Amino acid sequence: MSDTLLTQLDAGVFSVTFNRPEKKNAFTHAMYEAATAALQEAERRDDVRVVLLSGAGGAFTAGNDIGDFLEHPPTGEDSAVFRYLRALAGMAKPVLAAVEGAAVGIGTTMLLHCDYVVAGEKARFSMPFVNLGLCAEGASSLLLPRAAGFALASELLLFGDPFDAATALRAGIINKAVPEAQLKEVATERARALAQRPAQALKVTKALIRGPQREQVEAALKREGAEFVQRLASDEAKEAFMSFMSRGRK
Repeated sequence: MSDTLLTQLDAGVFSVTFNRPEKKNAFTHAMYEAATAALQEAERRDDVRVVLLSGAGGAFTAGNDIGDFLEHPPTGEDSAVFRYLRALAGMAKPVLAAVEGAAVGIGTTMLLHCDYVVAGEKARFSMPFVNLGLCAEGASSLLLPRAAGFALASELLLFGDPFDAATALRAGIINKAVPEAQLKEVATERARALAQRPAQALKVTKALIRGPQREQVEAALKREGAEFVQRLASDEAKEAFMSFMSRGRK
């Protein structure tokens, strides 16, 4: 797809690798575009049974590349980041993720749309939206309370502090935590196991699991997106981003 997003098909498993290791795979506008195209391709191809998301170089993704994000801020529903989230949320085929190292912002919230997530025991998650003057995204305001309960979801979203794989497991964000040395092997085995199941039965079962809340997820994505765009223009967000960028230059 591009140098910063790699795809490969093997035994029905369509691997999508975020490949910007020098920036901990932080997403650019172009990466969101490429990731959306990759998901659409996976959905379209009959030889693709499941999708496996991962990151290169010891990190899943550090979230948005702040500099690029400020150059290409989302302005509405057709913005690249929101199109990626809708494509992921709408996938009919199973989506798995292998999480190593940092999973920041959308790196955590996208996992709520995956059907199986395995993480390294040293993985670190965070949703620092409030700390940047922003708000929950990725339908996390809907899905995280359902998975984690209101108390833990509120703690993770309101404080925005980093948390470990054990907490992610308790919150229902991941299915399994394994030693880093086993992560690729376990993720590949789980993906191949699903790819060997009857394809239509997988899709129907996923639709039965996800279908009852699909309209609510779409509504949450739309509601959060509108608030997110407004928050980006706020004085709080501008001050937080200036502080973040100045720290990065030191």
